[in-house]
Amino acid sequence: MLELGFLYFNINEKIMGNVSYYTVEGLKNLREELEQLEHVDRPRVTNDIAEARDKGDLSENAEYHAAKEEQSLLELKIAKLKQVLSSARLIDESQLDNSKILIHSKTKIKNTANGMAFNYTLVADSESDLSAGKISVNSPIGKGLLGKKVGEVAEITVPNGTMKFKIIDISR
Repeated sequence: MLELGFLYFNINEKIMGNVSYYTVEGLKNLREELEQLEHVDRPRVTNDIAEARDKGDLSENAEYHAAKEEQSLLELKIAKLKQVLSSARLIDESQLDNSKILIHSKTKIKNTANGMAFNYTLVADSESDLSAGKISVNSPIGKGLLGKKVGEVAEITVPNGTMKFKIIDISR
C-alpha cells in the first residue's frame, strides 16, 4: 500500500489523524513484535495461569493474580499494536520530496542560540529512538521541523521555552 500524493499537500493533518508512516523495516518490526506477543507470550501467560490455578485456592494465590495481571497487560499491548498496524502506511522514501522536511527525512539542524548541530531522522512514534537520532514526528521538535526547508529557521516551543533551529541539510 503506497500513499504519497497527499504527503506533499497536507502531511500535518494526516500525521495528526493517527495515520503513521513506516519504512519496510519499521513495518516488519511491528509485525514481528505482534507475532511474538500473540504466538509466544500469550500461550506462555495462559500456561502460567493454568499452572497457578492448579495450585488451589485462587483468593490467596499470588502467582495466579500476577499471571492474570500480566495477561491483562499483554492483551492491552496486543490491542494497541493492532491499532497501530491498522493505521500504518508504507512509505517509498525514494518518492518523497527532499526540498522540505517530511517523515523519514534525515535532517541536520543547528541551534541558533549555542551553535550546536544535531542530526535527526523524523519517524513514527513507535520507531523513535533518541539515542539513534530518530525522533517522533509528533514530538515538539518533530512537529516544529515538518515542512521546513534548508536555510529556514524553525521556532519550536519546548518545555523550557522557545528554541530556534536553522535547517542545514535535508536528505533521505
